[in-house]
Amino acid sequence: MSKAYFMRIDTGTSSSKGVLIDETGQVLAFHETSHSLENPKPNYYEHDAERDWWGDFCIISRALLENSGVDPKEIRAVGASALGADCLPVDEQCRPLRKAILYGIDARAVSEIEQLTEMYGIEQIRKWYGRPLCSSDVMPKILWIRNNEPEIYAKTHKFLTGSSYITAKLTGNYVVDRFLGLASFNPLYDPKTWQPVPELCAPICRPDQLAKIQEAADIAGLVTTRAAKETGLAQGTPVITGTDDSGAEAISSGVVKPGQMMLQIGSSVYMILGTSSLVDDERLWREQFIVPGLCDISAGTNTAGSLTKWYRDVIFSDALSLERSGGPDAYQTMMEGVEEISAGSEGLITLPYFAGERTPINDPDARGILFGLTLAHTRAHLYRSALEGVGYSVRQQIELMEAHPEVHLDKIVAVGGGTKNPVWMQIVTDILGRPVSTPEITVGACFGDALMAALGVGYEGFEEYSKLVSYVREGRVYEPDMENHRRYQKYQELYNALYGATKELSDCLTSLTHI
Repeated sequence: MSKAYFMRIDTGTSSSKGVLIDETGQVLAFHETSHSLENPKPNYYEHDAERDWWGDFCIISRALLENSGVDPKEIRAVGASALGADCLPVDEQCRPLRKAILYGIDARAVSEIEQLTEMYGIEQIRKWYGRPLCSSDVMPKILWIRNNEPEIYAKTHKFLTGSSYITAKLTGNYVVDRFLGLASFNPLYDPKTWQPVPELCAPICRPDQLAKIQEAADIAGLVTTRAAKETGLAQGTPVITGTDDSGAEAISSGVVKPGQMMLQIGSSVYMILGTSSLVDDERLWREQFIVPGLCDISAGTNTAGSLTKWYRDVIFSDALSLERSGGPDAYQTMMEGVEEISAGSEGLITLPYFAGERTPINDPDARGILFGLTLAHTRAHLYRSALEGVGYSVRQQIELMEAHPEVHLDKIVAVGGGTKNPVWMQIVTDILGRPVSTPEITVGACFGDALMAALGVGYEGFEEYSKLVSYVREGRVYEPDMENHRRYQKYQELYNALYGATKELSDCLTSLTHI
């Protein structure tokens, strides 16, 4: 009997990753390629979908096949995850009509959010979302295209997300998973029938411009002849619907029941906590999760890895130059002296709102703050404070989640590039005051994708989401230093108050830059 293999590829903010696993969950090959994040205007963030999404998929697919030596015909299922809540208009040939408008970090549709809120009323919005409209919702992004780029809107055959675009390129079929469709496109689909609602679509788009909703692990179609030539995959290989990158990574972290949390520390922070029911909190998000019958409460911090990259490029440019001339990794150099600085960075707090913020404030114009600077502080203090600021943001949002009596948090599994920095992980753990574990397999969302691909074809041992947990093996567990935790508690109180205390001044500063 021949072995079975499953391929999945994930597209993130700054890179795409792919993995090939066998029927035991063993990773046979892994490949990663980077791409750029385009920021043409303040609050505008875009990807070139043809180059960054589909191009990366083809590169990685061929690399996985070459590096593993696996016959493409032995791959039982394939699929993709990608950034969630994106908006990409395509024509009838699935050709992008413009750059993809990215998830919550893109906050261009402010006036559209106001327009929709006025149209439907804040109470109706809260019934739909459990919160006000925000930059993580697709409906305002579609309306932005309709309002500002009518010629593109008129040519649009479908409005797609990253995963639905790649799946369409592979199969020729336009689908979106239930998790993304009902949450990100809310309220354009009926949550019971999964069909577009004509009267709600009318001010935004035509019902036929929306993809068909399926479960994430449902078969979307088969690899076409054209896609086979471009990817190296075998024609006729089953392709599952796929989902967003954070949802797939949550699956790879074991989020299949209430109380399990994935803490994703990548370019941004995204947290998903399994819940037994939908929990309304206007400061957070809630969805029906990928796993049927499971809900979640989630939150996002716009900057994490993107903030450390800014520090590398701007504050530690000498370290970057040294790396480029053959020296040590710049991020390694940046950590020199950081661990020796005491918790709290000797009286320095960073508010990490360098790209606006999603939860809990929903303010695209929010500004970053370094609070408490003195002549005694060095750039090592500044950098430690940035790492701590991300940790404070995580704790603030977990506290909001746990304030709901029906929510409980039993286990935190951290994933993403930030887990490669053990000092940062210990800082976050100390701030939280509870253990944080990391998975043994650290390839991220693409591993969860591969597990769902096996689930999609019903391969033995992968028939249910609950069975996927057996393939998720625990790696390092970080234990909190409770002395540091007690010190951080005082800083956390100041952090929680900092945005509210400075918002009026920050808004004034923003208005000056818009003159």
